[in-house]
Amino acid sequence: MLFRQLFDQVSSTWTYLLADPITGEALLIDPVRELLDRDLQLLVELDLKLVAVLDTHVHADHVTAAGSLREQTGAMTAASAIGAPCVDRQLRDDDEIAFGPYRLVAIETPGHTDDSLSFYFAGAPGFPAAVFTGDTLLVRGCGRTDFQNGDAGALYDSVHAKLFTLPEDTRVYPGHDYKGFTMSTIGEERRHNRRLVDRERDAFIALMAGLNLPRPRLIDEAVLANRACGRAEPVPQSA
Repeated sequence: MLFRQLFDQVSSTWTYLLADPITGEALLIDPVRELLDRDLQLLVELDLKLVAVLDTHVHADHVTAAGSLREQTGAMTAASAIGAPCVDRQLRDDDEIAFGPYRLVAIETPGHTDDSLSFYFAGAPGFPAAVFTGDTLLVRGCGRTDFQNGDAGALYDSVHAKLFTLPEDTRVYPGHDYKGFTMSTIGEERRHNRRLVDRERDAFIALMAGLNLPRPRLIDEAVLANRACGRAEPVPQSA
């Protein structure tokens, strides 16, 4: 399987490209609007056909390129069934997205936002099992829970019941990185993620409530745009 990990330095966002080199079918996870040309050029250079664009949730810190990629490539857009209403396919637990002979499986992991999804890949020759966790589980951390119907208790439950129960050698590919990490494994996070490990649920909720983080700078623009797949909402016409 062909795999590329792409980074946006402005929002510290990871975008992931997965593709079958035989059929050329590819998908992108969490693309960033400002890097649309980079991603389109990479598809051309690798002779790939984009079949699906996935967002792990309605982002508050950057605008997705999903709508633009759909317009320019014909790819399907997909995200949570309770997230952006603009997507072509609304996903629930255990729904699958195909590219060539491979499948990504959706896992509902609410907490950072109520519509947060993770995507599980069972593995392929030369590429081990992996989970793309969005902002639910970061390397040695997790996403904040203080906006967009975030819920610290739900995040704790999502991680412990749905992610930490995956095999220990499952690779973890997060939605963001702020410390210089590219990936982790479920086993590493179960042992070393001090925000989530060796902390009872109530203590985790109290910790998250006391973070007092600044409001995301782009939240007003990004959430509105991302609910429209990154495309500007039409301006209402006056009567």
